[in-house]
Amino acid sequence: MTGAPSGTTGTRGTRETDAQGFEVTHVDADAYAVEVRGHHILVDQPADVGGTDTAATPTELFAASLATCVAYYAGRYLHRHGLNRAGLRVRTEFTMATDRPARVAAVRIVVVPPPGLPEGRRAALLAVASHCTVHNTLQQPPEVDIELAP
Repeated sequence: MTGAPSGTTGTRGTRETDAQGFEVTHVDADAYAVEVRGHHILVDQPADVGGTDTAATPTELFAASLATCVAYYAGRYLHRHGLNRAGLRVRTEFTMATDRPARVAAVRIVVVPPPGLPEGRRAALLAVASHCTVHNTLQQPPEVDIELAP
């Protein structure tokens, strides 16, 4: 989730040599496949909206991306301080906006610390988890360019 700085800084603080890429390909109906560094992810839509419900939706993966990033940062905090990660959980729910454009209106993340976390570590755990890469990105949205290939 984090990388060592390298390369030249772009206009919005990005580093050109840090660019990462992958491709999404059509599988069938509303299902698409993503291959990222040899890992395969499938997305689909629920049957009630025309998909075949073979996988999570892109919007669910968006919320899952945030939740797993929070979990990772929380877990790394616990590990760094010699605390047990067993039992660490992150509960997540999101709601869609009722107006246009279609978008996620709210995400609620609840970090459930492992049993026995000392009371004096709770605030620091929350602070670290709240500054994960995905959350930081949502707080300072990146430029997004969508274009059509020639």
